[in-house]
Amino acid sequence: MIGADLSSLLEVEARGGKFYDGGRRDDPMAILKSYGVNTVRLRLWNDPYNPEGVPYGAGGCDLDCVIALAKRAKALGLDWLLDFHYSDFWADPGKQVIPKAWQGLDEDGLAAAVGDFTAQTLAALKAAGAPPQMAAVGNELSNGLLWPVGRVPSYPAIARLVSAGVSAVRAYDPALPVMLHLDAGGDNALYRRWFDNYFANGGADFDVIGLSYYPFWHGPMSGLRDNMADLAERYGKDLIVVETSMGFTMENYQKYEALAPEDRKDMATKPALVEKIDYPMTPEGQREFLRDLIALLRDNPRAAGYCWWEPCWLPIPGSQWANREGWLYVGDPGPGGNEWANQTLFDYDGNALPALEELRRDRERGGARAGQ
Repeated sequence: MIGADLSSLLEVEARGGKFYDGGRRDDPMAILKSYGVNTVRLRLWNDPYNPEGVPYGAGGCDLDCVIALAKRAKALGLDWLLDFHYSDFWADPGKQVIPKAWQGLDEDGLAAAVGDFTAQTLAALKAAGAPPQMAAVGNELSNGLLWPVGRVPSYPAIARLVSAGVSAVRAYDPALPVMLHLDAGGDNALYRRWFDNYFANGGADFDVIGLSYYPFWHGPMSGLRDNMADLAERYGKDLIVVETSMGFTMENYQKYEALAPEDRKDMATKPALVEKIDYPMTPEGQREFLRDLIALLRDNPRAAGYCWWEPCWLPIPGSQWANREGWLYVGDPGPGGNEWANQTLFDYDGNALPALEELRRDRERGGARAGQ
């Protein structure tokens, strides 16, 4: 997998985002494919709207949005990975909010809801002519899912809820690869603890361990290398760094967003971000990071690829990580703004960055997996 998470793409384009390669404007998905991307990753939220129908932001990412992007990927000959969040908005180690429609359900009810939702989604995608080539059951499950019922350390409930999703995927298509995905890719203790508990509590078998690795949050690349080496031996699963990124600049992009300072979190260009990484936040530093990551993966015989997170999330008015309705849903104090524009593979004006050449080189070598 040489992947790109493009979950926010329709929103970016609808609000005026344009993309260029060598000065020529083109479909960003086609540009990415030309550099070697072969898989698109798309997140799915259950119902990303408040009761009055106001969207939470961050691309929408409901089933209609996913179907539109999946069809577009298919038309270009790209595979795609479906990322179930099992929430109405962002699900990650800091928040795993039970969907509105599932509020009040006990463990039995939630397990049934996960299975039904998974099965119904896959059936709808098949009917739309856009079935996925891989499915991730949950997103960054390090602290569990569907809190508080499935929150760490309630590993028996976690195993049951996750297994309900895995079983639904297996019933839909036994050959469809299933991923389970944690964050903090350099934290071996986390991965051992989570997967040991998952299997000890009868968790359903799956095919791929997904890892998030962001150097500004998850430490040096050596930690990722060592963790992946241990996971390959301990669990015998394929490994995909399913979320990663690295900045190309520390230039503030406030003028592009057209938001007042108090309406932006502006985390992405804080100096503290740079202090934690081994690469300069420059176009060449971003390229060097990707080159080193690919080399690391090629040295691990179970490494099956990587996916850059939101390479097309340009800083434009109207595309934010969350609006007020979204903050309220996940219990975040806000504010909004784009939290990723200096981590993309296109500059603030939509021009392809040099790091994309590393994807092309990797494709020409046969992809990330060692020995292939």
